[in-house]
Amino acid sequence: MEVKTAESLPEASTGRSVNAFEVMAKYGHEQLVQCYDESTGLKAVIGIHSTVLGPAMGGTRMWNYVSDEEGVIDALRLSRGMTYKAAISGLNIGGGKAVLIGDAKKIKSEAYLRRFGKFIESLNGKYVTAGDVNITTHDLEYIRMETSHVTGLPETLGGGGSSSLITAFGVYMGIKAAAKQAFGSDHLEHKKVAVQGVGAVGMKLVEYLSKENAEVFVSDVEEDRLQIASRAYGAHVVSTEHILAIEADIYAPCALGATLNDLTIPQLKCRVIAGGANNQLAQEDRHGQMLMDRGIVYAPDFLVNAGGIMAVAAEYFGDFNKNHLYQKAERIYDNCMQVLKEASGKKKNTQLVAIEMAEKRIVAISQLHRTL
Repeated sequence: MEVKTAESLPEASTGRSVNAFEVMAKYGHEQLVQCYDESTGLKAVIGIHSTVLGPAMGGTRMWNYVSDEEGVIDALRLSRGMTYKAAISGLNIGGGKAVLIGDAKKIKSEAYLRRFGKFIESLNGKYVTAGDVNITTHDLEYIRMETSHVTGLPETLGGGGSSSLITAFGVYMGIKAAAKQAFGSDHLEHKKVAVQGVGAVGMKLVEYLSKENAEVFVSDVEEDRLQIASRAYGAHVVSTEHILAIEADIYAPCALGATLNDLTIPQLKCRVIAGGANNQLAQEDRHGQMLMDRGIVYAPDFLVNAGGIMAVAAEYFGDFNKNHLYQKAERIYDNCMQVLKEASGKKKNTQLVAIEMAEKRIVAISQLHRTL
C-alpha cells in the first residue's frame, strides 16, 4: 500500500489546491520557512508550529513528494504533531518539522546537507532538528558542521545515537495500556498483533512483543526486514495489501502516516490501534470518531511515540541518561491510560481528548509566562 504522507490533513484530501496560509491560520502555526539552493538542489521547508514551551524541535524528513505543495503541507502537519507530542509528554520544547523535497538516493550529499545546516543556523535556535525518514545519524554529522541546533547525534560525537529504541519502548507501553483498556489486562501473551512497518522502531517493537509471546504479523516494503523479523522473532510475513484486514487483536502502524482513512477503517478487524507512525489518522476529527463508533480503542500516535522526542530533547539540553529516559518513556503507559479513561468517561474520541490535554498545558504555561 502506497501512503502519501500529506494526506493526514483534512485539506489535503479535498481535491482542491491547498493554501499554506489557510492551514497555518487554522492550526495556529507561527512560521513557515522555505529555502532553495540551486547548486546543491536543496528544496527545504521548515514548519514551526509553536515555541510557547521552548524551541521548536522535530526531525528532518526527506521524501520524493509528488509535488512541492505536498511537502509544505507535510511540514505543517508534522510540526503540529510535534507540538502536541512534546506538550502532552511534559517536555519544555515546542513543535517544528523540516522537510527536504527530493530523492534521497539521487541528490543527498555532504554539500547538500551542510547547506541545509546553514539554513537551520539562520533561524538562530528557534528550530532544532534531528533525524527522521531518510535522514541518518551520519547525515546529522554533516548538518552539525554548520549549526549547533541539531540533536540525535551519534555517540561518537557525544550524542545519544538513534532514538528509535526509546521510541519503540514507549510504543510498547502504549500498546499495553490500550490492551488494558480493551481487554481488561495488559498482558499480551497469545494476542495477535499486526505490525505495519519493521524499520528501526517496528523491529524493536516486534522484539518486545515476541518476548511476551504475542503472535506477531508483519508487513514492509523491504523484503530483507521481513526476513529478519521472521527468522529472529518468529513473525508471520503478510503482504502490505493484507496487513490491515488481518483478524488481529491489535494493529500497530509503524510506517508512514494516514493509514487510517475512509477506505481502511471499514476493513479493520482489530480491537486496539497503537503504533509508532506519525499522523495515523487521515482526518483526525472524522477518523478518530469512526474508530470510536466501531468500538476500537485508539491510542493517539503523538502520545505513544513520544519516546524519541524525549531522547533528543534530553540530549540537546545536556541531560541524556538512558536509564532515566526509559523511566520517562514508561510513563507513557500512565499518560495513555489517563487519555483512554477520560475519553471513555466523556464519550469523546481519544484523539480529541489527547489534543485537549496538550493544549491545556500550552495555554497554562503561556499564561504563566505573561504573569512573570
